[in-house]
Amino acid sequence: MKRYRQFEPLLISDFEVSSWRHPEHNHNHYEIIYIKKGSGTHVINQVTIPYKDGDIFLLGPEESHYFEIDILSHFVYLKFTDLYLHQDVSNTNNYVQNLEYLIKSRETHLAGFKLSDNDRHTVARLFDMLITLKSEPLHNEELIWMQILALSHILKRNMPELKPFENRSKDMQAIFCYIHKYIYSPDQLRAPIMAGHFNITADYMGPYFKRNTGTTLREYVQNYRKTLIKQRMASGKYSLKQIAAEFGLTDESHVSKIIQT
Repeated sequence: MKRYRQFEPLLISDFEVSSWRHPEHNHNHYEIIYIKKGSGTHVINQVTIPYKDGDIFLLGPEESHYFEIDILSHFVYLKFTDLYLHQDVSNTNNYVQNLEYLIKSRETHLAGFKLSDNDRHTVARLFDMLITLKSEPLHNEELIWMQILALSHILKRNMPELKPFENRSKDMQAIFCYIHKYIYSPDQLRAPIMAGHFNITADYMGPYFKRNTGTTLREYVQNYRKTLIKQRMASGKYSLKQIAAEFGLTDESHVSKIIQT
């Protein structure tokens, strides 16, 4: 399978085509794809999803996809790397967390976002703004970032609610979504609290997770938290004190202990 590699932190493109020219592929970056107009089929990880005017998709690096176009389609692509995600920490932590949660929530990757009419109108205006800014990305860097933050907030509030456990038999995606959402709130990730959310016993929670993932709940939470912390440290934009506060950790020494384990 072809793999596209992007070295720039951010790229914005829009184009109109009547036939898709790329093979099935994945990439080393994230993509937010907006359908400005047109209709057809989006195939993600061999799952077929119809698309139409105003639809929006989010893809992670390892997800393969391509389009089958029925009616002339105008695509707007917003492509960014981890480096771009953590390029600015001034008063934007909540929005970075929104993007991280969206990126990890694979069930929306495979279905697209179901936006309200008002939000579809707002998203259309945000992408119109991004198109006007794309020719000078360095000069417009702050304005572009503001549009992305607004977009992440809108997408997150349109995420499907996680249904009770009994309605999602053996569906680990709900548990993963819960962990990714509350990774910044350690108290919410205790087994008894999670078990209560999914209407199961605390004694069943741990074994169920281990049986379906091959790792313990504690190990998964620790490894995911460690990954996010290392990304922040690699950006050079966060102090240990800021990281500790964001993740609800005791102090800087707790951060150091996590990344050393």
